[in-house]
Amino acid sequence: MSAALPNGGGDRRPGRATLAEDRRVHPVGAETPGESPHAPHAPHAAGGARAHDRARTGVGLGSWARVGFGFGLGAMLAWLVVQTVLQISELLSLFLVAIFVAMGLEPLVAWLTRHRMRRGWAVTVVLLGFALCVAGFVALIVPPVTDEVNSLAKAVPTWLNELHNHHTPLGRLEDRYHLLARARSTLTSTGGSGLAGGLLGAGKMVASVITSTVIVLVVTIYLMAALPVIKRFGLRFVAASKRPRAQTVTDEILSRTGRFMLANLVTSGIAGIATFAWCAGIGVPYPAALGFFVALMDLIPVAGSTIGGVVVSLVALSVSLPVAGATAGFYVAFRLAEDYLIMPRAMKYAVRVHPVVTVVGVLAGGALLGIIGALVAVPAAVAIGVLLDEYLFPRTDAA
Repeated sequence: MSAALPNGGGDRRPGRATLAEDRRVHPVGAETPGESPHAPHAPHAAGGARAHDRARTGVGLGSWARVGFGFGLGAMLAWLVVQTVLQISELLSLFLVAIFVAMGLEPLVAWLTRHRMRRGWAVTVVLLGFALCVAGFVALIVPPVTDEVNSLAKAVPTWLNELHNHHTPLGRLEDRYHLLARARSTLTSTGGSGLAGGLLGAGKMVASVITSTVIVLVVTIYLMAALPVIKRFGLRFVAASKRPRAQTVTDEILSRTGRFMLANLVTSGIAGIATFAWCAGIGVPYPAALGFFVALMDLIPVAGSTIGGVVVSLVALSVSLPVAGATAGFYVAFRLAEDYLIMPRAMKYAVRVHPVVTVVGVLAGGALLGIIGALVAVPAAVAIGVLLDEYLFPRTDAA
């Protein structure tokens, strides 16, 4: 039977060993004589190292590409945001004015709501009071302006006759400077386009003023009516544990801003009453209209009272030169009293902001955004002061 089974049993060929013998002679992991354990895998190891280097290089290049792409995309988005803000800067300025007016009228609305009046009715009452003030201003200012325009229209033919009369001051000016000839040549050379352009520009300005006023009124009404809802929505971005403190800070900012608006109204009322008393006392025409105009201009920080004083002094010039000089001196004295006595005391009581901070804030806001910047500068300084008192200064004092 053994002969019938080749390679089986005890019939073994030379140089062959069983699996068990092979394991005993060469255990797993032992080196075969004359052969390195990594020799059979050397080509594969070298190829893997090169592939690893290539993969690492590719990942580095991809990372730099992603960084560059992200930087370029961010710069492009920033540029688009800046351009968009510049394009809608006028609309943003109107929105700031609406916010300022709504925050200024909020104490009146809050006072009415505390006396058991619904917020909608309180907003309506405050807006009606504001509308009555505007109507009173129009009623005071329109008659004198109408009279002046009618007087000017009646005086034009007289001036034309005096231009042709060589013995009158206007006639001598015409003989020396040829005013009528220059006016005709200007109209002829431009074909009336300059006059038409001026009229078109004036029409655009009037339309822009009306549109801006409507936008401010609509946004102000919406903000006044929905201010509690807007506050609750904004506070939802604050963590629930910090929300009560944030609400307290927000209410304090709104309260101080409203008090600033009321203090500004009080100082403007004082300026208007003083102007009315002075003009009525020395015989300057239209004292009520001029007083209301000065009160309105005094709402504009820094420059408003100066503009009002200049206008009143020019109107006083129609009476006589001494009256105009006395009026200018009165406004210089009143401006000093307002800047150093009335306004600092009112602002210190209303918003507890140092007068230096008020002046610097108004100047900076006026330089950045003009009249609108000057208006919102003090409320912004109030908000910054409240935030510093609430969050920063306690930490620095405790450190």
